[in-house]
Amino acid sequence: MEYKKIVSGTFIDRPNRFIAHVNIQGQTETVHVKNTGRCRELLVSGCQVILEDFRGRKEAKTRKTQFDLIAVYKKIHKTNPLFKDNGLLLINMDSQAPNKVAKEYLLTQDYDIIKPEFTYGNSRVDFYMEKGNRKFLMEIKGCTLEENGKGLFPDAPTERGVKHLKELTTAIDEGFECILGFVIQIPGVKEVAANIKTHPEFAQALKEAKQKGVKVLFLETAVKENSLKILKATQEM
Repeated sequence: MEYKKIVSGTFIDRPNRFIAHVNIQGQTETVHVKNTGRCRELLVSGCQVILEDFRGRKEAKTRKTQFDLIAVYKKIHKTNPLFKDNGLLLINMDSQAPNKVAKEYLLTQDYDIIKPEFTYGNSRVDFYMEKGNRKFLMEIKGCTLEENGKGLFPDAPTERGVKHLKELTTAIDEGFECILGFVIQIPGVKEVAANIKTHPEFAQALKEAKQKGVKVLFLETAVKENSLKILKATQEM
């Protein structure tokens, strides 16, 4: 997926989870943050951020802000396995991007049917797929939290994530093949572990889901300022 027009800026602060103040070309702008997670390790005062620019576009007339904050340069230590050159790591933090790139990936996998936002039980599962007589349910999670070169999820407690895992676990008994896909929005990170410290209930639900037969898929990406693309999919062994 690609963003139509981008601009860089300097992050100032984040009054609430929906908006931030960013210095863009010498002006302080209020921008929409496309990630309601905490992102405390990413949105640090003075860091460089990347924004989608809606100025002059048709949709700008109905928007409250003219910019969406979509990516950030995170400063990492030289001991981090991901360290390169200037020590800045570009991380896509657009929470809508994982489902978009996951769909692009699924369209290359020869499924007969792909249905986004599929109603199952009391939830909407991100994707329902069919291939011959096989039926699949797939839930997508975006990973933006990195520690020493490894991905962690979630970055904040997610009761919704626990609920989705339990739905997938139940669906196994009904004949579905179920997949939890982690879209890793951090270049160079190849896998994701449950963040036990932040949300032990999610870690336990994930363990139980895997024991039941839910497969975990790691979706590695290429992150650029104006795009996000899945490079490789690896199933957890």
